[in-house]
Amino acid sequence: MAHIVLFHHALGLTPGVLAFAGSLREAGHTVDAPDLYEGATFPNISLGVAHAENLGFDTVIDRGVAAAGHGEGRVYAGFSLGVLPAQQLAQTAPGAKGALLYHGAVPPEMLGSPWPAGLPVQMHFMESDPWGEEDLEAARELAASVERAELFTYPGSGHLFADPGVGDYDAGAAALLLERSLAFLAGLG
Repeated sequence: MAHIVLFHHALGLTPGVLAFAGSLREAGHTVDAPDLYEGATFPNISLGVAHAENLGFDTVIDRGVAAAGHGEGRVYAGFSLGVLPAQQLAQTAPGAKGALLYHGAVPPEMLGSPWPAGLPVQMHFMESDPWGEEDLEAARELAASVERAELFTYPGSGHLFADPGVGDYDAGAAALLLERSLAFLAGLG
């Protein structure tokens, strides 16, 4: 079973993110879900992104790296904004085992290092997500350049489609995302 560090999206550590972490735990995985906003949550993406911008994206990444601690064999996962610390750690933490990137991805060079050779990554996006156009392009480039990369797209335009507390929630897509995530984790050995 995997040790997963799961980072929340711009709305904060919502009940939906905690429920997703719970689903991973029910499958037998250890899951840490750090709160990068120190208890703050937001009712919509615009307010959450404004808060992240106010903090500074480097601060969000630094908080994530600090909260993750140290340990070999971890899988780093993030929803949207949480992809920043997840991808930073996947690219730089010694002994990282894999990455799960939900609704977001950035070109590896934006985080100052290449994608590690042999490190598996799985990414999930809705095809017409207005918040994720650039991120989906970065994910496509990552999928084309990384040997053990999987990119899944789902029909629709929701951004945080895996969080049941958000208007973008899509139960069918969320269930498939979880199923594929669990298969990815099982394949890591």
